[in-house]
Amino acid sequence: MTAERKLFGTDGVRGAVGTFLTAELATSLGRAAVASLDRARPQVLIVRDTRESGPMLESALATGIAAGGGDALLGGVLPTPAAAILVKRLGLDLAAVVSASHNPYGDNGIKFFSAQGTKLDDAAEARIESCLQGSSAPVEPGRVRELNGGLEDYLRALEAHFPLDLSGRRVLLDCANGATFRAAPAIFERLGAEVETIAVEPDGRNINDGCGSTHLDALATAIADSEATIGFAFDGDGDRVLAVDGSGRAYDGDELIALAARGMSARGELAGGVAVTVMSNYGFHQAMAEVGVEVSTTKVGDRYVLDELRERGWALGGEQSGHIIDTRFAATGDGIAAALATMRELDGQSLETAVPMEKLPQTLLNVEVADRDAVADAAAVWEAVESEGAALEGRGRVLLRPSGTEPLVRVMVEAPSAEEADATCRRLAEIVRRELA
Repeated sequence: MTAERKLFGTDGVRGAVGTFLTAELATSLGRAAVASLDRARPQVLIVRDTRESGPMLESALATGIAAGGGDALLGGVLPTPAAAILVKRLGLDLAAVVSASHNPYGDNGIKFFSAQGTKLDDAAEARIESCLQGSSAPVEPGRVRELNGGLEDYLRALEAHFPLDLSGRRVLLDCANGATFRAAPAIFERLGAEVETIAVEPDGRNINDGCGSTHLDALATAIADSEATIGFAFDGDGDRVLAVDGSGRAYDGDELIALAARGMSARGELAGGVAVTVMSNYGFHQAMAEVGVEVSTTKVGDRYVLDELRERGWALGGEQSGHIIDTRFAATGDGIAAALATMRELDGQSLETAVPMEKLPQTLLNVEVADRDAVADAAAVWEAVESEGAALEGRGRVLLRPSGTEPLVRVMVEAPSAEEADATCRRLAEIVRRELA
């Protein structure tokens, strides 16, 4: 049985810098990560995003790695998926990413990738935690050194996987003042596109600040004054992407996955079906049924999507939020790769005409409860869910689940009209309040 993890969440160790995530904790994690590998002189890559706390935590993490007997290779500011690519390409033992993804600048995090380029599983993270209180027996210290050429290696990997000619296409990129601010414009320009950019001037505090995939209005507004016909918004560490068309209409991960799945299926590249989470829109499932693509659903979290892809031997999956995984390129979400995959599928078309799905209206309500786990035994709640779900069968769906971190039960309904979705969701939320408040 896997030991319980106390520090690691669904995407590494993440929290407020200086209170939860301190230099001392970063140093301890570096030492523990090396100890958990149980091998001589492991080679560990470190990359980071643009937060002002990044250099401090990078140095502390590298100190722990070297103190534990490993060599720390500092890759500097690179997108998270670059770590997954480089750790495999360079034959390293581990990669660490210092980033809090889409969180505000005051947060930061540390997540690890295995030598195979996958995020560490629960058991590996538990081993690191168990080593935090381990022996402090002296070891021969390792070294800390710069890794040169990491960005170029990542760009070459993208170029090799996406041999596109984007000549004549004008693209607008919102880099969230984050880790993609150099890489994303560089690869689009290398492939021949005319590139316009916003949020490419990181100052340590403006990452995700009113920009990027969590604030898509900035891209939609900018494209209205642009000659670009498509825009992409990345999150702070570059593992997510969302898109807008030339009119500013937004396209989420479901729509971009549907577009890629249809094209890959037609070319015989899909290797089966697609894996998405329970939050994917009902319209996605309808669209995949129409083109004969099997869909498997998982719990919320890109790590669960990847687990499903690996178990089934499939290539494509992701989340509505814009985490899109193509295991043929990398075993993690890659926003830049997903944007290039979208350009490949468009082949000169617009997003509006090419995306093969229509989203159903969705209503989501969070209901505060005394005990979120009590919902499992709330018979009246599940009877109502079954009844409302039956009324929407073939037209929409109902999803009810407890939050993984807060005293909330999330109620989500999709229906052919916004009015029906809203009314159904409110009825269910009221029953949850009555039974569990």
